[in-house]
Amino acid sequence: MEPQPSLGQPDPSSVGRFWQRFIAATGRNPDLSQPDAWAFGDSVELADELIALVLDGTKRATAGSVAEYEHAGEPLPEVGDLEIVTDGALRPRAVLQLTDVLVGPLSSVDERFAYDEGEGDRTRDYWLAVHTTFFQRVHLALGIDFTPDMATIFQRFDVVYQEP
Repeated sequence: MEPQPSLGQPDPSSVGRFWQRFIAATGRNPDLSQPDAWAFGDSVELADELIALVLDGTKRATAGSVAEYEHAGEPLPEVGDLEIVTDGALRPRAVLQLTDVLVGPLSSVDERFAYDEGEGDRTRDYWLAVHTTFFQRVHLALGIDFTPDMATIFQRFDVVYQEP
C-alpha cells in the first residue's frame, strides 16, 4: 500500500468486483486474498499520470517511504505480492505482482531503477529531484521528518492484469 492522503479510499465493492474479474480472467485461485487498492502519488493528477505509464508499459517500478508504511502500520511489500492500483478517480485499473523489492537510502537510486520508473526523462537526476520533492511534501503532511537518505523501498513489478 502507498498512502495517499488527499485521494481517499476506493469503493470496496468496486474493488471486489475488479478482483473477481482478475481471478476469472487469469484462472488464479479464487481463495486468493484480495489486497488493498491504492493509487500512485498524492493527487488525482499524479495518480492518473502514473497509472497511464503503467498501462502503456513504460512504468515497471515504484518507490515508497519506509516511514510511511510504518506510520500507516502496514507491512513492507515483498516479492510475489499482488497489488491493486487505481486511477485518480479511485477506479481499479491494474493488478501488479512485485518481482523485486529492495530497501535502501533514497540517494542510492541508480540509473536503471530511475529508467524503469518511467517518469520524466527517466534519468537518475530527474528521479531524485522529483521524488525528493514528493517525499518532502508527503512526509510534511503526515508529520514525518524527511532526510535525503531516508529508508526507501524500491519495487519492480509486472502487470498481471489490467482494464482500460
